[in-house]
Amino acid sequence: MGQHQSCTVYKSRTWRRVAGALEGLTVLDLSSHLSGPYCAMLLADHGADVIKIERPGRGDEARAMPPFVEGESAPFMVWNRNKRSVTLDLKSDDGRRALLGLVRSADILVENFRPGTLDRLGLGWSALSALNPRLIYGAISGFGQSGPWRDRGGFDLVTQGMSGLMSVCGPADGPPHRLPIALSDVAAGMHLAVGILAALEARHRTGQGQYVEVSLLDAAISFGVYEAAHVFATGEKPPRIGQAHRGSSPYQVFGTADGWITVGAAQQNFWEALCRILDAPELRNDPRFRANRDRVAHNAELVELLQERFREYPSQHWLDAFDLAGIPAGQVLDFAEALAHPQVVAREMVVEAEHATAGRVRTLGIPAKLSATPGSVRRAAPALGEHTHAVLDSLGEVA
Repeated sequence: MGQHQSCTVYKSRTWRRVAGALEGLTVLDLSSHLSGPYCAMLLADHGADVIKIERPGRGDEARAMPPFVEGESAPFMVWNRNKRSVTLDLKSDDGRRALLGLVRSADILVENFRPGTLDRLGLGWSALSALNPRLIYGAISGFGQSGPWRDRGGFDLVTQGMSGLMSVCGPADGPPHRLPIALSDVAAGMHLAVGILAALEARHRTGQGQYVEVSLLDAAISFGVYEAAHVFATGEKPPRIGQAHRGSSPYQVFGTADGWITVGAAQQNFWEALCRILDAPELRNDPRFRANRDRVAHNAELVELLQERFREYPSQHWLDAFDLAGIPAGQVLDFAEALAHPQVVAREMVVEAEHATAGRVRTLGIPAKLSATPGSVRRAAPALGEHTHAVLDSLGEVA
C-alpha cells in the first residue's frame, strides 16, 4: 500500500462517480478484525453508506496490525475502505442511545461479537428489530448461533483446523498446514454479504428485515467440496495429495528450467494437445494415462514423467506453446508480481485512494464488475472517529 512498493496502478474508471447498486442503503458496521469488516466493505464498494462503529481510543483491533503506513495499519486500510468511522462506547447510556438513533434509519447492521454479547447490552436482534422492523441484522461468529460450541470463541486458525482444511494441505507427509491466508474470515464475510443481499431481495417482497448469520467454521467447511464428495462416496478420510488434484490429472504445479508454472491439462483435448507439444505419443497411448480417471489413478507416475520434460525449457517456452494450443496454464507469481501483472492492472484490481493521515495509498480493487452500476473505491479507510461529529450531528446527538 505504501508508495515505496513497486506496483502499477490503473486509475481511470476508479474516479468516475457513478451511483453504485447499493446506493441509498445505510449499513452499521459494529464488527472488528476481518470477517465482518470484509462483509461491510463489499457492501460499501457497491455504494452503501457504511458507518463503522468503533470503541473510543482503540477502535477496531485490526488498527494495531502491522505493517504501517504513516502510523496507519496497512491491513486495516485494505478491508475498511469506503467507510466512515464513528466512535461510541456501547457500554455507556449515551453510546447506546446514539446507536439506537442510527439503527432507526439503518437498513443493515453487521457484527461479529460472540453470541449473546450485544443481547446483554440491549442491542441484539430482538431489541433492534422491534425498533426497526426493516432492519437486516447480519452476524458472524466462530461457531454459529446454535449448537454445542455456540458460546466458544473462534478464529480463522481454529476453524481452518477444525474444518478439515489443514488435514489436506501441504506435502503428502508431514504435519497439518494452515493456509497463510485467512480463508475462514474472508469466506464468512462473503457468505454474509450474499445472505444480506438475499434478505434485501426478500424485504422488497415482504417489507420485513430478518436475521442472517454465518459462522467461520461453516464457511471453512464450505470449501471442502471435493473432500466432502470423497467422504460421502467412500466413507473414508481424504488422503493428503500435495499438489495433485483429487479428480483431475495433470492439474498441478510443475518446475521448469527457470521457475514454476501451473498446468491444467486434464480435459481430454488438452491432454492430447499436451502430448503433441511434448512429442510424446507414448504418453497418450499408455493405458495408465488414456483417460482422466486413469491419469488420476496413476498421477504420481505421470507427474514424474512430465516433470522431466518441463525441466528442459524455461517457463515462457511452455507458456507460449500452451497458449497456442489453448491449454490453461500460468506462471506462479509472488504477490508483488501478481499485483503488477498486466491482467491484474487492466482489471483495476489495484487502485488508489487518499487517506486522511497516510496520504495517497494503494488498495485492492473490486472483483465484481457491474456494467450499469459499477462499484468504486470512493474513499480510503477512515481514521479512528473521523466522522463521529458529522454522523451524530445529523441525528441531533452531541458527539
